[in-house]
Amino acid sequence: MIPPFLRRRSLLTSLLLASPLAHADTPVIVLDSSVVTGSRSETSTFDLPYSVNSVSREQIRDGQLGINASEVLQRVPGLVVQNRQNYAQDLQISSRGFGARSAFGVRGLKLIADGIPASTPDGQGQAATFNLDTADRIEVLRGPAATLYGSNAGGVIQMFSRDGEGAPRLGAETLVGSDGMSKNHVYAEGAAEDVGFVLDASRMDTDGYRDHSAARRDTTFAKVNFKPDDDSKMALIYSSLEQNGTQDPLGQSWDAYKADPRSVATNALTYNTRKSIDHQQLGLNYERYIGDATLQLTSYYGTRNVIQYLSIPKGTPADTRGGGVVAFDRTFYGGSLHWVQPILSAPGELKVIAGLDYDRSQDDRQGYQNYVGNTLGVKGAMARDEIDTATSLDPFVQANWALGDWTFQAGVRHSTMQMDVDDHFLSNGDASGNKKYQQNSPSFSAMYAFTENLHGYVSVGKGFETPTQAEMAYAPGNAEGFNFALKPSTSKQYEIGLKARIAEDTRINAALFQISTDDELVVDESTGGRTSYQNAGKTLRRGVEISLDSQLSEQWSTQLAYTHLEATYDSDFISGSGTTAKQIDKGNYLPGVPKNTLFGELKWQPRDWLSTALEGMYRSQVYVEDTNQDKAAPAYAVFNWRTRFEQKVDHWTFHQTLRLDNLLDRQYVGSVIVGDSNKRYYEAAPGRSWYAGAGVEYGF
Repeated sequence: MIPPFLRRRSLLTSLLLASPLAHADTPVIVLDSSVVTGSRSETSTFDLPYSVNSVSREQIRDGQLGINASEVLQRVPGLVVQNRQNYAQDLQISSRGFGARSAFGVRGLKLIADGIPASTPDGQGQAATFNLDTADRIEVLRGPAATLYGSNAGGVIQMFSRDGEGAPRLGAETLVGSDGMSKNHVYAEGAAEDVGFVLDASRMDTDGYRDHSAARRDTTFAKVNFKPDDDSKMALIYSSLEQNGTQDPLGQSWDAYKADPRSVATNALTYNTRKSIDHQQLGLNYERYIGDATLQLTSYYGTRNVIQYLSIPKGTPADTRGGGVVAFDRTFYGGSLHWVQPILSAPGELKVIAGLDYDRSQDDRQGYQNYVGNTLGVKGAMARDEIDTATSLDPFVQANWALGDWTFQAGVRHSTMQMDVDDHFLSNGDASGNKKYQQNSPSFSAMYAFTENLHGYVSVGKGFETPTQAEMAYAPGNAEGFNFALKPSTSKQYEIGLKARIAEDTRINAALFQISTDDELVVDESTGGRTSYQNAGKTLRRGVEISLDSQLSEQWSTQLAYTHLEATYDSDFISGSGTTAKQIDKGNYLPGVPKNTLFGELKWQPRDWLSTALEGMYRSQVYVEDTNQDKAAPAYAVFNWRTRFEQKVDHWTFHQTLRLDNLLDRQYVGSVIVGDSNKRYYEAAPGRSWYAGAGVEYGF
């Protein structure tokens, strides 16, 4: 006799197997996606002579939480994306070593969302403004071709939201998980009378894995897309991000991390370190076909208001020179104008793109002491008051030429970045001033098709990174004012690669690269709550990237992404001065950059309504400061499991998600704070974590 619970399960299985969904065609992975990043017109990644990847909408939503870009970007070779478990400081993202030193947010990479920069002209960006719930795809460009996107473009990460298409539909979903995490999400999208719309809002709450790391994040998004006439299309886009009182647990010393991975620095509690953000922006994308040519126009305007309470100790130099409370009201705006012109008289297919990009960011910035009398962690007396303005105006020209078995791309961009400081706090002297950085950044790439399924390419380029406002904020020693003596770091980049398709179900990319940099920006001194920077000499980065995507069968697919990167100083230099001076030797490894990174995924999708996958991630040890003497963050390997179910009943679609991260409950350092003056370099990652979600959608 069959027990009742087995009879019920057998009945459920029979119903599922008999449903139309059970017999639907099983989708296969896309091995040859199209991108616009790099070529600036839609082109197959297989036909582009440089390293560029696209993360699809399916990969972004399949069993993921939809909270942080780290969930999906780890599958891109060359990238190191670390969730710091600290929403006050955002993600850490580096590309071939660019951006690894960032103390907060993202620097050294160009972040773009729907054509609107998520990076300021000085190179500081915030990945938190990427709304994964509305993403159609994320494109990632590495290597020499990225230099055509201007200064601080060691790589380009560009997110595109989806257009409103099809019959209108409404949806809602909820997600809960470890450490008090919850996310509630509602949306409406579709098209009516040839006008598409996407409306989206979500709220995420978490108590945080570590103590004093609670956060609430509210996001909204609205997009309207339509065609004014037969020859043009337009999209209006609004987005906002609000975080109030996001707690900052700071870094951990090695001993504190080992004693209690959830521990928090005493100063974080003493000064109640926290950050609030109110970010809003509005953008317009317009494209018009004029004969054979295409005109592309983007414009945007936004505001960002931030107040952050730091743990700068009372009585230190930074207490009176800047203060322990940072507050600014930012206004940012700009736009781009691109002209894409096919040259029909030329042999093959030749396109010439000419463009002009303008970006401006102005901060009305104040600093305050973080105490009043003996009360700590509150806004006190003013210690800084200034207007900081970063402006860039970059013309460029680029040509893409497909000629027989050859593909060429060449271009040059004249990049400028000007920083203006208008000091209003004059009791300690006038720190006003300005500095202009400019350079021509050329790039050339060539690809040859050995066969229809085997392409080889070479790519070279020259780029530069300007100092950010935060890196210029303090002069060395106890000098007042900005460090306008900082020079930009310049780089020469080389890449050679192969792209191969095997038996129509497997795609392999392999790239070798070398990057030599002069005047690398590094920490000069970090004492008493103040960090100043200097230009260090030379660095050398050599590495290999390999990615594999394979549809093993109708039900099984796999993806691998491996990066080996030797990132070292290529000359000796002295860091700091006086008693704090340190000799940094040629051959030392750049901190924050793992030598080896491996991501793997094995996915099983027996039916359209069921998919499950095992993810694995390995990272080798990471040095935490320039001498390589302090304890390196150890290597680690973690595994995650996810599954997603979906059911359709008439107009209704239901889905459920289950996810377990860090299956083996491995304790490890997930990210590091490079060169922290208090030796609190380490940020613990969570142990085994669970997440469960469900959603419903109604289609009209």
